[in-house]
Amino acid sequence: MTDPTARFSDRVADYVRYRPDYPAAVADTLAAHYGWSGPVDIADLGSGTGLSALGFLDRGHRVFGVEPNADMRAAAEQLLSARHNFTSVDGRAEATTLPSSSIDLSIAAQAFHWFDVAAAATETRRILRPGGHAAVVWNLRRTRGSAFLDGYEALLQRFGTDYGAVSERYADPAMLRQYFGSAGYAQYQFDHVQHLDFDGLKGRLLSSSYTPATGDARRATMLEALRTLFDATAVAGRVDFEYDTRLYLSR
Repeated sequence: MTDPTARFSDRVADYVRYRPDYPAAVADTLAAHYGWSGPVDIADLGSGTGLSALGFLDRGHRVFGVEPNADMRAAAEQLLSARHNFTSVDGRAEATTLPSSSIDLSIAAQAFHWFDVAAAATETRRILRPGGHAAVVWNLRRTRGSAFLDGYEALLQRFGTDYGAVSERYADPAMLRQYFGSAGYAQYQFDHVQHLDFDGLKGRLLSSSYTPATGDARRATMLEALRTLFDATAVAGRVDFEYDTRLYLSR
């Protein structure tokens, strides 16, 4: 695999436009689970283009978006420029540059499966205040359940550059155990969906790191297969891109 901090540099625009946000239930569940009565300080590790920060910013929390990829960090800064409670940080999950004991909640979203988990766990413990919390959340795409979902999974298996290796890391419980340690973790799950026309579906595909890059002969063939799949499965000009949003949290 290429350096994970650089994998998305050539597809930031598609990532901003076509990646899903997170259900409102994520931020609400965290607040209820931990009994927050007001704003807290949150480190969003691998914050990317800022999508994972939105729900927390909307609720008044202070979010420090830690992102090593300059292009994705710039996109987040543009998206969230009007949010006074957002701070952009040039850092990594393994070396955030944040002060010790300065954070109430450390959260990692889709970027978690790219972390050096042991180093990220050490850094998370360093930046958390006494009694602080850690969480991981991601939108896990459903791979079966409809003609579209079945066909999309088959398309990725056929044309994705390293799709198998990447997808396996999302569901690895060993990474979660290593990150959270002996404290263990609680788990919540929520339904989430994007209703996509063909342009949206194409953009969603092109935002993925395992999609062949521009100039790769497989790219055009993959997009032709995507058009065929869309035409065969769309209802009223759209397909349902469904997710299980999983939230893991620990003290």
